[in-house]
Amino acid sequence: MKSTWTALSLCLLLALPAFAEEKPRLILQITVDGLRADMLSRYRHNFSAAGFNYLLENGAVFSNAHHAHANTETIVGHSSLATGAHPSVHGMTGNVWFDAGTGELAYNIEDPRAPLLPSREDAAEGEQLDPTQKLARSDGRSPRALLVPTFSDKLSVFTAGKAKVFGVSGKDRSAVAMAGHTGKAFWMSVDTGDFVTSEYYYDAYPDWVRNWNSKRMAEQFGGTRWELLLLQSRYVLGRQDNRPYEADLRGFGRVFPHRYADAGNKLFNTQVLASPLGDQLLMDFARALITAEDLGEDEVPDYLSVSFSGVDAVNHFFGPSSLENEDTVLQLDRTLETLFAHIDEAIGLEHTLIVLSADHGMAEMPEYLTELGYEVGRIKNEEITGIANRVGRERFGIEKLASFFFRPYLYLDESKIAAAGHGVAEVENAVALAVSKHPGIEIAVPRNGLTGLEDTRILRLVVNNNHPQRSGHIYVAQKPYWFMFESGPVTAMHGSPWNYDSHVPLIFAGRGIRARRIPRPVETIDAAPTMAQLLGMSSPAAAQGKPLVEIFD
Repeated sequence: MKSTWTALSLCLLLALPAFAEEKPRLILQITVDGLRADMLSRYRHNFSAAGFNYLLENGAVFSNAHHAHANTETIVGHSSLATGAHPSVHGMTGNVWFDAGTGELAYNIEDPRAPLLPSREDAAEGEQLDPTQKLARSDGRSPRALLVPTFSDKLSVFTAGKAKVFGVSGKDRSAVAMAGHTGKAFWMSVDTGDFVTSEYYYDAYPDWVRNWNSKRMAEQFGGTRWELLLLQSRYVLGRQDNRPYEADLRGFGRVFPHRYADAGNKLFNTQVLASPLGDQLLMDFARALITAEDLGEDEVPDYLSVSFSGVDAVNHFFGPSSLENEDTVLQLDRTLETLFAHIDEAIGLEHTLIVLSADHGMAEMPEYLTELGYEVGRIKNEEITGIANRVGRERFGIEKLASFFFRPYLYLDESKIAAAGHGVAEVENAVALAVSKHPGIEIAVPRNGLTGLEDTRILRLVVNNNHPQRSGHIYVAQKPYWFMFESGPVTAMHGSPWNYDSHVPLIFAGRGIRARRIPRPVETIDAAPTMAQLLGMSSPAAAQGKPLVEIFD
Protein backbone atom coordinates (compact mmCIF):
# COMPACT_ATOMS: atom_id res chain seq x y z
CA MET A 1 0.00 0.00 0.00
CA LYS A 2 2.85 2.36 0.86
CA SER A 3 4.54 1.82 -2.50
CA THR A 4 1.25 2.40 -4.32
CA TRP A 5 0.69 5.71 -2.51
CA THR A 6 4.28 6.76 -3.19
CA ALA A 7 3.82 6.01 -6.88
CA LEU A 8 0.58 8.00 -7.01
CA SER A 9 2.20 10.95 -5.23
CA LEU A 10 5.11 10.85 -7.67
CA CYS A 11 2.72 10.86 -10.62
CA LEU A 12 0.96 13.93 -9.24
CA LEU A 13 4.26 15.71 -8.65
CA LEU A 14 5.42 14.92 -12.17
CA ALA A 15 2.13 16.19 -13.57
CA LEU A 16 2.15 19.47 -11.66
CA PRO A 17 4.99 21.26 -13.53
CA ALA A 18 3.01 21.18 -16.79
CA PHE A 19 0.44 23.43 -15.09
CA ALA A 20 2.78 25.27 -12.71
CA GLU A 21 5.28 26.33 -15.39
CA GLU A 22 2.65 27.91 -17.58
CA LYS A 23 -0.32 28.90 -15.49
CA PRO A 24 -3.54 29.94 -17.24
CA ARG A 25 -3.87 33.67 -17.72
CA LEU A 26 -7.61 33.50 -16.99
CA ILE A 27 -9.66 31.19 -14.81
CA LEU A 28 -13.22 31.35 -16.14
CA GLN A 29 -15.64 29.75 -13.70
CA ILE A 30 -19.09 29.36 -15.24
CA THR A 31 -22.03 28.47 -13.03
CA VAL A 32 -25.38 27.85 -14.70
CA ASP A 33 -28.09 28.39 -12.12
CA GLY A 34 -30.52 25.45 -12.12
CA LEU A 35 -28.77 23.38 -14.82
CA ARG A 36 -29.58 19.81 -13.84
CA ALA A 37 -26.83 17.56 -15.17
CA ASP A 38 -29.04 15.52 -17.49
CA MET A 39 -30.11 18.60 -19.44
CA LEU A 40 -26.78 18.55 -21.28
CA SER A 41 -27.34 15.03 -22.61
CA ARG A 42 -31.05 15.63 -23.16
CA TYR A 43 -30.52 18.55 -25.55
CA ARG A 44 -27.01 17.89 -26.86
CA HIS A 45 -28.07 16.92 -30.40
CA ASN A 46 -29.08 20.55 -30.97
CA PHE A 47 -25.95 22.15 -29.46
CA SER A 48 -23.51 24.07 -31.63
CA ALA A 49 -19.92 22.85 -32.02
CA ALA A 50 -18.32 25.55 -29.90
CA GLY A 51 -20.58 26.12 -26.88
CA PHE A 52 -21.33 23.33 -24.42
CA ASN A 53 -19.83 20.87 -26.91
CA TYR A 54 -16.47 22.64 -26.72
CA LEU A 55 -16.37 21.65 -23.04
CA LEU A 56 -17.94 18.22 -23.47
CA GLU A 57 -15.52 17.23 -26.22
CA ASN A 58 -12.34 18.89 -24.92
CA GLY A 59 -12.73 18.74 -21.17
CA ALA A 60 -12.64 16.34 -18.26
CA VAL A 61 -16.33 15.67 -17.65
CA PHE A 62 -17.30 14.41 -14.21
CA SER A 63 -20.68 12.91 -15.02
CA ASN A 64 -21.60 11.96 -11.47
CA ALA A 65 -21.01 15.20 -9.56
CA HIS A 66 -23.33 16.14 -6.71
CA HIS A 67 -23.76 18.84 -4.13
CA ALA A 68 -23.25 17.20 -0.74
CA HIS A 69 -25.63 19.38 1.28
CA ALA A 70 -29.35 19.01 1.79
CA ASN A 71 -30.65 22.50 1.01
CA THR A 72 -29.91 22.84 -2.70
CA GLU A 73 -30.46 26.57 -3.13
CA THR A 74 -28.59 29.28 -5.03
CA ILE A 75 -26.41 30.82 -2.33
CA VAL A 76 -25.66 27.42 -0.81
CA GLY A 77 -24.43 25.90 -4.07
CA HIS A 78 -22.47 28.96 -5.18
CA SER A 79 -20.77 29.26 -1.80
CA SER A 80 -19.82 25.57 -1.79
CA LEU A 81 -18.34 25.87 -5.28
CA ALA A 82 -16.50 29.04 -4.25
CA THR A 83 -15.04 27.83 -0.93
CA GLY A 84 -14.73 24.07 -1.33
CA ALA A 85 -16.59 23.73 1.97
CA HIS A 86 -20.00 22.58 3.13
CA PRO A 87 -22.56 25.13 4.41
CA SER A 88 -21.91 23.82 7.92
CA VAL A 89 -18.53 25.55 7.52
CA HIS A 90 -19.09 28.46 5.12
CA GLY A 91 -22.32 29.42 6.87
CA MET A 92 -24.56 30.01 3.85
CA THR A 93 -27.20 27.48 4.87
CA GLY A 94 -29.98 28.92 2.73
CA ASN A 95 -31.09 31.87 0.68
CA VAL A 96 -32.71 33.03 3.92
CA TRP A 97 -31.98 32.24 7.56
CA PHE A 98 -33.03 33.40 11.00
CA ASP A 99 -31.05 36.38 12.30
CA ALA A 100 -30.85 35.94 16.07
CA GLY A 101 -29.80 39.58 16.47
CA THR A 102 -32.96 40.99 14.95
CA GLY A 103 -35.35 38.11 15.57
CA GLU A 104 -36.29 38.12 11.87
CA LEU A 105 -35.51 36.22 8.71
CA ALA A 106 -32.52 37.69 6.90
CA TYR A 107 -31.46 37.65 3.26
CA ASN A 108 -28.09 35.94 2.85
CA ILE A 109 -25.91 38.79 1.52
CA GLU A 110 -27.85 41.71 2.96
CA ASP A 111 -25.53 44.28 4.52
CA PRO A 112 -26.75 47.79 5.45
CA ARG A 113 -23.09 48.86 5.73
CA ALA A 114 -22.69 48.38 1.96
CA PRO A 115 -25.53 50.27 0.22
CA LEU A 116 -25.99 49.95 -3.51
CA LEU A 117 -24.39 52.47 -5.79
CA PRO A 118 -27.24 54.06 -7.77
CA SER A 119 -26.78 53.49 -11.48
CA ARG A 120 -29.34 56.10 -12.53
CA GLU A 121 -31.46 58.74 -10.85
CA ASP A 122 -34.79 57.80 -12.37
CA ALA A 123 -34.87 54.20 -11.14
CA ALA A 124 -38.36 53.04 -10.19
CA GLU A 125 -39.09 50.34 -7.67
CA GLY A 126 -39.63 47.11 -9.59
CA GLU A 127 -40.95 43.65 -8.80
CA GLN A 128 -38.43 41.13 -7.52
CA LEU A 129 -37.89 37.92 -9.46
CA ASP A 130 -36.90 36.05 -6.31
CA PRO A 131 -39.41 36.12 -3.43
CA THR A 132 -36.61 35.71 -0.85
CA GLN A 133 -35.31 39.18 -1.69
CA LYS A 134 -38.54 40.71 -0.39
CA LEU A 135 -37.23 39.86 3.08
CA ALA A 136 -34.28 42.21 2.73
CA ARG A 137 -34.53 45.24 5.00
CA SER A 138 -31.69 47.02 3.25
CA ASP A 139 -30.51 47.23 -0.35
CA GLY A 140 -26.92 46.84 0.88
CA ARG A 141 -25.00 43.81 -0.40
CA SER A 142 -21.64 42.32 0.57
CA PRO A 143 -19.92 38.95 1.16
CA ARG A 144 -19.43 39.60 4.90
CA ALA A 145 -21.87 36.83 5.88
CA LEU A 146 -19.75 34.27 3.99
CA LEU A 147 -17.71 32.95 6.90
CA VAL A 148 -14.64 31.54 5.14
CA PRO A 149 -12.35 32.46 2.20
CA THR A 150 -13.10 31.47 -1.39
CA PHE A 151 -10.86 30.20 -4.17
CA SER A 152 -10.75 33.73 -5.55
CA ASP A 153 -9.64 35.02 -2.13
CA LYS A 154 -6.85 32.45 -2.10
CA LEU A 155 -5.81 33.56 -5.59
CA SER A 156 -5.62 37.17 -4.41
CA VAL A 157 -3.37 36.17 -1.53
CA PHE A 158 -1.23 33.85 -3.67
CA THR A 159 -0.56 36.57 -6.25
CA ALA A 160 0.00 39.29 -3.64
CA GLY A 161 -3.10 41.12 -4.80
CA LYS A 162 -2.02 41.22 -8.45
CA ALA A 163 -4.76 38.91 -9.75
CA LYS A 164 -7.87 40.69 -11.00
CA VAL A 165 -10.96 39.02 -9.53
CA PHE A 166 -14.53 39.57 -10.69
CA GLY A 167 -17.91 37.90 -10.27
CA VAL A 168 -20.87 38.82 -12.50
CA SER A 169 -24.38 37.40 -12.63
CA GLY A 170 -28.03 38.10 -13.14
CA LYS A 171 -28.43 37.55 -9.36
CA ASP A 172 -26.70 39.49 -6.63
CA ARG A 173 -25.94 36.52 -4.39
CA SER A 174 -24.42 34.52 -7.24
CA ALA A 175 -21.99 37.29 -8.15
CA VAL A 176 -21.12 38.14 -4.55
CA ALA A 177 -20.39 34.57 -3.43
CA MET A 178 -18.04 33.80 -6.32
CA ALA A 179 -16.17 37.13 -6.16
CA GLY A 180 -15.40 36.38 -2.53
CA HIS A 181 -14.17 38.94 -0.04
CA THR A 182 -11.37 40.38 -2.18
CA GLY A 183 -12.92 40.56 -5.66
CA LYS A 184 -15.44 42.85 -7.33
CA ALA A 185 -19.06 41.88 -8.02
CA PHE A 186 -21.70 43.14 -10.44
CA TRP A 187 -25.25 41.90 -10.94
CA MET A 188 -28.31 42.84 -12.96
CA SER A 189 -30.91 45.07 -11.31
CA VAL A 190 -34.53 44.06 -11.90
CA ASP A 191 -35.43 47.70 -11.27
CA THR A 192 -33.44 49.16 -14.16
CA GLY A 193 -31.78 46.41 -16.22
CA ASP A 194 -28.41 47.97 -15.34
CA PHE A 195 -25.51 46.05 -13.85
CA VAL A 196 -25.02 47.36 -10.34
CA THR A 197 -22.72 46.95 -7.36
CA SER A 198 -22.41 48.20 -3.79
CA GLU A 199 -20.13 50.44 -1.76
CA TYR A 200 -18.37 47.31 -0.47
CA TYR A 201 -16.66 47.13 -3.86
CA TYR A 202 -16.50 50.68 -5.25
CA ASP A 203 -16.94 54.30 -4.28
CA ALA A 204 -18.14 55.04 -7.83
CA TYR A 205 -18.79 53.02 -10.96
CA PRO A 206 -15.84 52.55 -13.33
CA ASP A 207 -16.25 54.47 -16.58
CA TRP A 208 -16.71 51.32 -18.63
CA VAL A 209 -19.64 50.21 -16.43
CA ARG A 210 -21.27 53.63 -16.71
CA ASN A 211 -20.83 53.48 -20.47
CA TRP A 212 -22.35 50.00 -20.69
CA ASN A 213 -25.33 50.98 -18.54
CA SER A 214 -25.85 54.19 -20.52
CA LYS A 215 -26.72 52.12 -23.59
CA ARG A 216 -29.75 50.71 -21.72
CA MET A 217 -29.42 47.55 -23.75
CA ALA A 218 -32.27 45.70 -22.06
CA GLU A 219 -34.72 48.46 -22.93
CA GLN A 220 -34.08 47.92 -26.64
CA PHE A 221 -36.04 44.67 -26.35
CA GLY A 222 -39.16 46.20 -24.81
CA GLY A 223 -42.24 45.13 -26.74
CA THR A 224 -40.31 42.49 -28.73
CA ARG A 225 -40.81 38.74 -28.54
CA TRP A 226 -38.93 35.73 -27.28
CA GLU A 227 -38.93 33.46 -30.32
CA LEU A 228 -37.78 29.85 -30.57
CA LEU A 229 -34.21 29.43 -31.77
CA LEU A 230 -35.06 26.44 -34.01
CA LEU A 231 -38.10 24.97 -35.68
CA GLN A 232 -40.41 23.64 -32.98
CA SER A 233 -40.35 20.16 -34.53
CA ARG A 234 -36.63 19.85 -33.72
CA TYR A 235 -37.13 20.17 -29.97
CA VAL A 236 -37.28 17.20 -27.61
CA LEU A 237 -40.10 18.97 -25.76
CA GLY A 238 -41.72 20.56 -28.79
CA ARG A 239 -45.16 19.32 -27.78
CA GLN A 240 -44.99 20.65 -24.22
CA ASP A 241 -45.57 24.31 -24.86
CA ASN A 242 -48.99 24.94 -23.38
CA ARG A 243 -49.38 23.38 -19.96
CA PRO A 244 -52.01 24.86 -17.63
CA TYR A 245 -49.83 24.66 -14.52
CA GLU A 246 -47.11 26.91 -15.95
CA ALA A 247 -47.00 30.54 -14.82
CA ASP A 248 -48.01 33.52 -16.93
CA LEU A 249 -46.04 36.57 -15.85
CA ARG A 250 -48.89 39.01 -16.42
CA GLY A 251 -49.02 38.83 -20.17
CA PHE A 252 -45.70 37.04 -20.86
CA GLY A 253 -47.82 34.01 -21.70
CA ARG A 254 -47.40 30.25 -21.47
CA VAL A 255 -46.80 29.61 -25.18
CA PHE A 256 -44.33 30.81 -27.79
CA PRO A 257 -43.75 33.46 -28.82
CA HIS A 258 -43.56 35.25 -25.47
CA ARG A 259 -44.01 39.02 -25.70
CA TYR A 260 -41.85 41.19 -23.48
CA ALA A 261 -43.65 44.07 -21.78
CA ASP A 262 -42.79 47.58 -22.76
CA ALA A 263 -39.48 48.76 -21.28
CA GLY A 264 -41.24 51.10 -18.86
CA ASN A 265 -43.32 48.29 -17.36
CA LYS A 266 -42.09 47.38 -13.87
CA LEU A 267 -42.28 43.67 -14.76
CA PHE A 268 -40.15 44.02 -17.91
CA ASN A 269 -36.76 43.25 -16.36
CA THR A 270 -38.16 40.24 -14.53
CA GLN A 271 -39.29 38.90 -17.90
CA VAL A 272 -35.81 39.60 -19.29
CA LEU A 273 -34.22 37.50 -16.56
CA ALA A 274 -36.81 34.74 -17.03
CA SER A 275 -35.73 34.24 -20.65
CA PRO A 276 -32.55 33.74 -22.69
CA LEU A 277 -32.19 37.52 -23.03
CA GLY A 278 -30.87 37.98 -19.49
CA ASP A 279 -28.03 35.55 -20.15
CA GLN A 280 -27.20 37.28 -23.41
CA LEU A 281 -26.98 40.66 -21.70
CA LEU A 282 -24.78 39.15 -18.98
CA MET A 283 -22.46 37.71 -21.62
CA ASP A 284 -22.17 41.10 -23.31
CA PHE A 285 -21.36 42.73 -19.96
CA ALA A 286 -18.74 40.04 -19.29
CA ARG A 287 -17.11 40.69 -22.67
CA ALA A 288 -16.97 44.40 -21.89
CA LEU A 289 -15.40 43.61 -18.51
CA ILE A 290 -12.72 41.36 -20.05
CA THR A 291 -11.74 44.11 -22.47
CA ALA A 292 -11.92 47.08 -20.10
CA GLU A 293 -10.13 45.40 -17.21
CA ASP A 294 -7.48 43.76 -19.45
CA LEU A 295 -8.14 40.30 -18.05
CA GLY A 296 -5.59 37.70 -19.06
CA GLU A 297 -3.14 40.27 -20.40
CA ASP A 298 -0.13 39.17 -18.35
CA GLU A 299 1.30 36.09 -16.67
CA VAL A 300 -0.57 36.68 -13.41
CA PRO A 301 -3.74 34.53 -13.51
CA ASP A 302 -6.96 36.54 -13.37
CA TYR A 303 -10.33 35.18 -12.29
CA LEU A 304 -13.78 35.78 -13.75
CA SER A 305 -16.93 34.08 -12.49
CA VAL A 306 -19.93 34.28 -14.81
CA SER A 307 -23.10 32.89 -13.26
CA PHE A 308 -25.99 32.61 -15.72
CA SER A 309 -29.44 32.86 -14.13
CA GLY A 310 -31.83 32.29 -17.05
CA VAL A 311 -32.25 28.52 -16.79
CA ASP A 312 -33.22 28.72 -13.13
CA ALA A 313 -35.69 31.57 -13.65
CA VAL A 314 -37.34 29.81 -16.57
CA ASN A 315 -37.49 26.58 -14.58
CA HIS A 316 -39.31 28.34 -11.74
CA PHE A 317 -42.05 29.68 -13.99
CA PHE A 318 -42.33 27.01 -16.68
CA GLY A 319 -40.68 23.90 -15.20
CA PRO A 320 -37.57 21.95 -16.27
CA SER A 321 -39.49 19.81 -18.76
CA SER A 322 -40.94 22.75 -20.66
CA LEU A 323 -40.24 23.96 -24.16
CA GLU A 324 -39.11 27.20 -22.54
CA ASN A 325 -36.42 25.35 -20.58
CA GLU A 326 -35.12 23.59 -23.67
CA ASP A 327 -34.95 26.78 -25.72
CA THR A 328 -33.22 28.63 -22.87
CA VAL A 329 -30.52 25.94 -22.64
CA LEU A 330 -30.07 25.95 -26.44
CA GLN A 331 -29.79 29.72 -26.55
CA LEU A 332 -27.35 29.64 -23.63
CA ASP A 333 -25.27 27.22 -25.68
CA ARG A 334 -25.00 29.89 -28.41
CA THR A 335 -24.28 32.53 -25.78
CA LEU A 336 -21.37 30.45 -24.49
CA GLU A 337 -20.14 30.03 -28.05
CA THR A 338 -19.98 33.82 -28.43
CA LEU A 339 -18.26 34.25 -25.05
CA PHE A 340 -15.67 31.57 -25.84
CA ALA A 341 -14.96 33.14 -29.23
CA HIS A 342 -14.34 36.50 -27.57
CA ILE A 343 -12.00 34.96 -25.01
CA ASP A 344 -10.16 33.04 -27.72
CA GLU A 345 -9.58 36.27 -29.64
CA ALA A 346 -8.69 38.42 -26.62
CA ILE A 347 -6.69 35.94 -24.53
CA GLY A 348 -6.62 32.55 -26.23
CA LEU A 349 -8.56 29.53 -25.05
CA GLU A 350 -5.21 27.77 -24.72
CA HIS A 351 -4.41 30.26 -21.96
CA THR A 352 -7.79 29.86 -20.23
CA LEU A 353 -8.94 27.35 -17.64
CA ILE A 354 -12.72 26.91 -17.87
CA VAL A 355 -14.65 25.25 -15.04
CA LEU A 356 -18.38 24.76 -15.53
CA SER A 357 -20.89 23.60 -12.96
CA ALA A 358 -24.29 24.51 -11.49
CA ASP A 359 -25.48 25.61 -8.07
CA HIS A 360 -28.32 23.07 -8.03
CA GLY A 361 -30.64 21.10 -10.28
CA MET A 362 -34.42 21.32 -10.42
CA ALA A 363 -37.41 19.11 -9.64
CA GLU A 364 -40.20 18.41 -12.07
CA MET A 365 -43.50 20.05 -11.20
CA PRO A 366 -45.86 17.79 -9.21
CA GLU A 367 -48.63 18.33 -11.76
CA TYR A 368 -46.36 17.08 -14.56
CA LEU A 369 -45.36 14.00 -12.54
CA THR A 370 -49.03 13.32 -11.81
CA GLU A 371 -49.75 13.41 -15.55
CA LEU A 372 -47.09 10.72 -15.99
CA GLY A 373 -48.69 8.58 -13.27
CA TYR A 374 -46.52 9.47 -10.27
CA GLU A 375 -48.82 10.85 -7.60
CA VAL A 376 -47.30 13.71 -5.62
CA GLY A 377 -48.45 17.04 -4.30
CA ARG A 378 -47.58 20.37 -2.71
CA ILE A 379 -47.13 21.13 0.98
CA LYS A 380 -47.95 24.61 2.22
CA ASN A 381 -45.90 26.36 4.86
CA GLU A 382 -48.89 26.71 7.16
CA GLU A 383 -49.28 22.92 7.22
CA ILE A 384 -45.86 22.60 8.87
CA THR A 385 -46.33 25.46 11.32
CA GLY A 386 -49.82 24.13 12.10
CA ILE A 387 -48.38 20.79 13.20
CA ALA A 388 -45.82 22.50 15.41
CA ASN A 389 -48.45 24.74 17.00
CA ARG A 390 -50.75 21.78 17.63
CA VAL A 391 -47.99 19.81 19.36
CA GLY A 392 -47.02 22.87 21.38
CA ARG A 393 -50.58 23.51 22.51
CA GLU A 394 -51.68 19.90 23.19
CA ARG A 395 -48.50 18.47 24.68
CA PHE A 396 -46.64 21.41 26.20
CA GLY A 397 -49.32 24.05 26.81
CA ILE A 398 -47.58 26.54 24.51
CA GLU A 399 -49.59 28.71 22.15
CA LYS A 400 -48.05 29.53 18.75
CA LEU A 401 -44.90 27.51 19.31
CA ALA A 402 -43.71 27.96 15.70
CA SER A 403 -42.00 31.26 14.99
CA PHE A 404 -42.04 30.53 11.27
CA PHE A 405 -41.21 27.96 8.64
CA PHE A 406 -39.04 28.93 5.71
CA ARG A 407 -38.05 25.82 3.87
CA PRO A 408 -36.30 23.72 4.84
CA TYR A 409 -36.07 24.94 8.43
CA LEU A 410 -38.78 25.17 11.08
CA TYR A 411 -38.00 27.73 13.80
CA LEU A 412 -39.50 27.43 17.27
CA ASP A 413 -39.99 30.14 19.90
CA GLU A 414 -37.39 29.31 22.55
CA SER A 415 -38.61 32.03 24.91
CA LYS A 416 -42.05 30.38 25.10
CA ILE A 417 -40.46 26.97 25.61
CA ALA A 418 -38.40 28.30 28.52
CA ALA A 419 -41.39 30.12 30.04
CA ALA A 420 -43.37 26.87 29.98
CA GLY A 421 -40.57 25.08 31.83
CA HIS A 422 -39.57 22.66 29.06
CA GLY A 423 -36.28 21.86 27.39
CA VAL A 424 -35.74 22.85 23.77
CA ALA A 425 -34.49 19.37 22.83
CA GLU A 426 -37.61 17.71 24.23
CA VAL A 427 -39.90 20.00 22.26
CA GLU A 428 -37.83 19.68 19.09
CA ASN A 429 -38.06 15.90 19.22
CA ALA A 430 -41.81 15.88 19.70
CA VAL A 431 -42.47 18.34 16.87
CA ALA A 432 -40.07 16.57 14.50
CA LEU A 433 -41.80 13.24 15.10
CA ALA A 434 -45.22 14.75 14.36
CA VAL A 435 -44.02 16.58 11.22
CA SER A 436 -42.37 13.43 9.87
CA LYS A 437 -45.78 11.70 9.81
CA HIS A 438 -47.35 14.36 7.58
CA PRO A 439 -48.17 13.29 4.00
CA GLY A 440 -45.34 14.12 1.63
CA ILE A 441 -42.68 14.46 4.34
CA GLU A 442 -39.72 12.10 4.16
CA ILE A 443 -38.05 13.08 7.42
CA ALA A 444 -37.95 15.87 9.98
CA VAL A 445 -34.61 16.09 11.78
CA PRO A 446 -34.32 17.89 15.13
CA ARG A 447 -31.16 19.98 15.50
CA ASN A 448 -30.29 18.39 18.82
CA GLY A 449 -30.43 14.86 17.40
CA LEU A 450 -28.22 15.22 14.33
CA THR A 451 -25.40 13.14 15.77
CA GLY A 452 -27.49 10.34 17.26
CA LEU A 453 -29.41 9.17 14.21
CA GLU A 454 -28.69 6.33 11.83
CA ASP A 455 -26.06 7.23 9.24
CA THR A 456 -27.90 7.58 5.92
CA ARG A 457 -27.15 9.66 2.84
CA ILE A 458 -30.00 12.10 3.55
CA LEU A 459 -28.92 12.63 7.14
CA ARG A 460 -25.30 13.22 6.10
CA LEU A 461 -26.53 15.93 3.74
CA VAL A 462 -28.59 17.49 6.54
CA VAL A 463 -25.54 17.45 8.85
CA ASN A 464 -23.44 19.12 6.14
CA ASN A 465 -26.09 21.84 5.92
CA ASN A 466 -26.26 22.51 9.66
CA HIS A 467 -24.65 25.62 11.09
CA PRO A 468 -25.34 26.19 14.81
CA GLN A 469 -25.96 29.94 14.51
CA ARG A 470 -28.00 29.92 11.29
CA SER A 471 -29.89 26.66 10.93
CA GLY A 472 -33.37 26.20 12.30
CA HIS A 473 -34.55 23.87 15.05
CA ILE A 474 -35.88 21.22 12.66
CA TYR A 475 -34.81 20.38 9.11
CA VAL A 476 -37.81 19.22 7.07
CA ALA A 477 -37.21 17.15 3.94
CA GLN A 478 -40.03 16.24 1.57
CA LYS A 479 -40.47 12.94 -0.25
CA PRO A 480 -39.20 12.79 -3.85
CA TYR A 481 -40.96 15.26 -6.16
CA TRP A 482 -43.17 16.71 -3.42
CA PHE A 483 -42.93 20.50 -3.16
CA MET A 484 -42.66 22.81 -0.19
CA PHE A 485 -42.80 26.48 -1.10
CA GLU A 486 -44.52 29.77 -0.37
CA SER A 487 -47.40 31.02 -2.47
CA GLY A 488 -46.78 33.20 -5.50
CA PRO A 489 -46.13 33.00 -9.24
CA VAL A 490 -43.31 30.47 -8.82
CA THR A 491 -44.58 27.06 -9.92
CA ALA A 492 -41.44 24.88 -9.79
CA MET A 493 -38.90 24.66 -6.99
CA HIS A 494 -35.55 23.16 -6.05
CA GLY A 495 -34.03 22.78 -2.59
CA SER A 496 -34.41 19.08 -1.78
CA PRO A 497 -31.63 16.56 -1.01
CA TRP A 498 -32.74 14.26 -3.85
CA ASN A 499 -30.58 13.55 -6.90
CA TYR A 500 -32.58 15.70 -9.29
CA ASP A 501 -31.63 18.72 -7.17
CA SER A 502 -28.07 17.69 -6.26
CA HIS A 503 -26.78 16.27 -9.58
CA VAL A 504 -25.01 18.98 -11.58
CA PRO A 505 -22.41 19.18 -14.36
CA LEU A 506 -18.75 19.51 -13.43
CA ILE A 507 -16.35 20.06 -16.33
CA PHE A 508 -12.72 21.23 -16.48
CA ALA A 509 -11.28 22.32 -19.82
CA GLY A 510 -7.96 23.94 -20.68
CA ARG A 511 -4.36 23.39 -21.63
CA GLY A 512 -2.97 20.12 -20.30
CA ILE A 513 -6.38 18.69 -19.32
CA ARG A 514 -7.14 15.50 -21.19
CA ALA A 515 -10.59 15.07 -22.69
CA ARG A 516 -12.32 12.24 -20.90
CA ARG A 517 -15.50 11.23 -19.10
CA ILE A 518 -15.19 10.24 -15.44
CA PRO A 519 -18.22 8.44 -13.97
CA ARG A 520 -17.05 8.07 -10.37
CA PRO A 521 -19.00 9.98 -7.70
CA VAL A 522 -17.46 13.35 -6.84
CA GLU A 523 -18.66 16.40 -4.94
CA THR A 524 -18.86 20.03 -5.96
CA ILE A 525 -16.65 21.00 -3.02
CA ASP A 526 -13.83 19.29 -4.97
CA ALA A 527 -13.84 22.03 -7.62
CA ALA A 528 -12.06 24.77 -5.63
CA PRO A 529 -9.23 22.51 -4.35
CA THR A 530 -8.72 21.20 -7.90
CA MET A 531 -8.42 24.70 -9.34
CA ALA A 532 -6.00 25.60 -6.55
CA GLN A 533 -3.86 22.54 -7.27
CA LEU A 534 -3.75 23.40 -10.97
CA LEU A 535 -2.28 26.80 -10.08
CA GLY A 536 0.22 25.38 -7.61
CA MET A 537 -1.64 26.87 -4.64
CA SER A 538 -2.81 25.28 -1.44
CA SER A 539 -6.58 24.88 -1.13
CA PRO A 540 -8.80 27.67 0.21
CA ALA A 541 -8.45 27.90 3.98
CA ALA A 542 -11.60 26.00 4.99
CA ALA A 543 -11.94 23.71 1.95
CA GLN A 544 -13.15 20.19 2.74
CA GLY A 545 -13.04 18.87 -0.83
CA LYS A 546 -10.10 17.11 -2.44
CA PRO A 547 -8.33 17.70 -5.76
CA LEU A 548 -9.76 15.52 -8.52
CA VAL A 549 -6.79 13.34 -9.43
CA GLU A 550 -8.03 12.64 -12.95
CA ILE A 551 -7.32 16.25 -13.90
CA PHE A 552 -3.61 15.63 -13.33
CA ASP A 553 -3.46 12.40 -15.33
